[in-house]
Amino acid sequence: MEAPDFWDDPAVSQEKMKRLKSLKDDVATYASLEEQYDDIETMIEMGYEENDASLLPEIAEMMETFESTYENIRMKTLLSGEYDGDNAIVSLHAGAGGTESCDWASMLFRMYSRWADKKGFSLEVLDSLDGDEAGIKSITFQVNGENAYGYLKSERGVHRLVRISPFNAAGKRQTSFVSCDVMPDIEEDVDIEIKDDDIRIDTYRSSGAGGQHINKTSSAIRITHFPTGIVVQCQNERSQHMNKDKAMQMLKAKLYLLKQEENAAKEAGIRGEVTEIGWGNQIRSYVMQPYTMVKDHRTGVESGNVDAVMDGGIDPFINGYLKWQSLGCPKYMGDEKE
Repeated sequence: MEAPDFWDDPAVSQEKMKRLKSLKDDVATYASLEEQYDDIETMIEMGYEENDASLLPEIAEMMETFESTYENIRMKTLLSGEYDGDNAIVSLHAGAGGTESCDWASMLFRMYSRWADKKGFSLEVLDSLDGDEAGIKSITFQVNGENAYGYLKSERGVHRLVRISPFNAAGKRQTSFVSCDVMPDIEEDVDIEIKDDDIRIDTYRSSGAGGQHINKTSSAIRITHFPTGIVVQCQNERSQHMNKDKAMQMLKAKLYLLKQEENAAKEAGIRGEVTEIGWGNQIRSYVMQPYTMVKDHRTGVESGNVDAVMDGGIDPFINGYLKWQSLGCPKYMGDEKE
């Protein structure tokens, strides 16, 4: 009797097909790049032979498309992390500042939603808490798509907004902060031991749209991990049991990332305690008044088109981060505009 084929397993077959589709898309993209390169070369030769300057705008447009496609496929080669290919779980938490910070959190959520939509990724809200007057106090959502975590890990940190607040009657410029945490949606069981005495599991009533069970049963789950202070929540699943499983999965992923950070710090010879990202070290600033500028303080990548960035145009910052990470995360020495 022959042993069953490894690839006959339904789960393996699904993963195999997903991987094959990704490879097929990469090959097709490369073939397209070759064709674009040949077309550009032909157009340049025609321009020289005919001394036709009117071809320059068309050549420039073709070059722009080529460079954009080339940059996207090159970025995929930098996604070599263990869980880069996984879906991403993103959490946004408004900082001190009341309604202004809550509004900033809702603006960031819209930015990531638009980015995911442009990428063809799906987005699912796992847990949310509205602001008292407007916006969002906190929200956790999952972005599903190839390399979602690999891309969105660049967003982990504190995001700063500087603008004239619509909630300030005096019309003064205000600064608001929102922290962003990103973890991979690790489907397999992570080898992380969690003792029963180290956690507290609370149940509470779900809030928001979602079905008949919302606001009627205590199906939402909050898990607090005492040794690290990590808190995870989930209220989107259909049952308390499913919410608990998802929350525990999220906790294991966060503990795994924390362990990775500690190991990296030891290898680099960094002294001192490894802590969560603090409010004093924002990764990116979004300035809307008196000038417009979005600037990443790690990589130096910046854009003067704030509206485009807030509409989901964050790929230049993601690409800049991946390049920066591949170079060993060198310290950026540029000056920061205030």
